[in-house]
Amino acid sequence: MRGHEHDDPMTEATAELARIVLSEQPLEQMMLRISTLTKQVLPGATEVSVTLLGDGRPFTVALTGPLALDLDERQYEAGHGPCLHAARTGSECHVPNMAVETRWPSYSAGALEAGILSSLSIPLSARQARIGALNIYGAQPMAFDEPSTDIARTFAAHAAIAMGSARLMEASTPLAPTMKAAMQSRAIVEQARGILMVLRRVDADEAARILQELATSSCRPARDVAQGIIDNAGS
Repeated sequence: MRGHEHDDPMTEATAELARIVLSEQPLEQMMLRISTLTKQVLPGATEVSVTLLGDGRPFTVALTGPLALDLDERQYEAGHGPCLHAARTGSECHVPNMAVETRWPSYSAGALEAGILSSLSIPLSARQARIGALNIYGAQPMAFDEPSTDIARTFAAHAAIAMGSARLMEASTPLAPTMKAAMQSRAIVEQARGILMVLRRVDADEAARILQELATSSCRPARDVAQGIIDNAGS
């Protein structure tokens, strides 16, 4: 290794982002890697997810932990929230402090209960079409300042380019297969959470926390950890 060019995490992340954009990986895999890099590099990031819009319907295509999915789905069920605002309007949505956020009272209350005190959602656009948002959740208030927002914009830009390279916006390439895969991942996570609730006699929130800890400690996607729990329960 020459010099110090690889000592800077952001330099390494930018180089990997470029490789992701030029690769021919499945969309879900590309978005998962971008989400993971965002969490690793962005100060204050506790969990990260990517929301996509398919025929106007939101779904989570990548996440770094079950907590991110839980927060996303709270918004999908309510029909509003910061990630949906960013995805639908094409405007960044920064929530510096959930405790004083008034735009989405029920969502903010749920986020606070889950231990999330701030968030940042950056819209994703491809070929002048709004296609989703990069969602970053923080466990501290005021977790994202302007420098960290600039970093988030860089990751979001690469995510949008990667989607474009996957030809998601081509009329001949519908989002249905991607949505189906995302729904399957979500179902696997939910099934595993249910198994944990029964085996460990805990509520849904505690089961989600356990699953998140298992994914973090093993450095594996939550979906893979969840599948392992299901497989072990059936053996």
